[in-house]
Amino acid sequence: MVLFTTIWLGALGFFDDYIKLTQKHSSGLTSTSKLLFQCGLGLILGLMLYFHFNEINDGTKLVIPFFKEIRPDLGAFYVLMVMFSVVGMSNAVNITDGLDGLAIGCTVIAGLVFTLIAYIVGRVDFSSYLQVPYIAGTGELSILCSALVGAGLGFMWFNCFPAQTFMGDIGSLPLGGMLGLIAIIVKQELLLFFIGSIFIVEALSVLLQVSVFKISGKRVFMCAPLHHHFQFKGWPEPKITVRFLIIAAIMSLFSLITLKL
Repeated sequence: MVLFTTIWLGALGFFDDYIKLTQKHSSGLTSTSKLLFQCGLGLILGLMLYFHFNEINDGTKLVIPFFKEIRPDLGAFYVLMVMFSVVGMSNAVNITDGLDGLAIGCTVIAGLVFTLIAYIVGRVDFSSYLQVPYIAGTGELSILCSALVGAGLGFMWFNCFPAQTFMGDIGSLPLGGMLGLIAIIVKQELLLFFIGSIFIVEALSVLLQVSVFKISGKRVFMCAPLHHHFQFKGWPEPKITVRFLIIAAIMSLFSLITLKL
């Protein structure tokens, strides 16, 4: 299912990048067409998880950090949550990919955390000790997450400042979709707000900037997404990237701590 998501969003990113490269003065696929393509994937995944996967793992129940005994059943709204997670993270990583090494660095950190979580929830003993849902088969998912980390580190070697290679939509869209879906499968949907905090803040900064500008004609930031705001303030690009990665690492460590609380 994760590989299916990667191929689907990778194809979307490929066509978007291809149009940008081959057609002069083109910005690629329209935002509407990309969003429809992403939502189509989210709907398929949501229905698959709702009717098959979650019959086994009781997955329509939402695990709330710090309150593990409280697990509200989302019912059919679970499909919408899957769509929101996959589509939202796919676009959030795409938005974050504006500085050398930033998006892939945050992805590697998130991949490391999900490697541990997937291994934990795939073990009856560990999941029982930490009072998190046991999800059969996620041990294999931890291998995929490890591969993501390894590939990400290899790419980051050439993508760090000054970048020799760039991710493009063909990389950022599937990476975000993978993270959003993995969080759903391991039943740690809300922890994604901590693990992917940089991605979410970057996306929210764009949403806030556009919304406020349309209403009042004023800008909240000098430029959006947020990393460009700091560039306009005169911060060197490596400084912004490293500080964002430090924040991502701290928030990811905090997400692991919540498993024991």
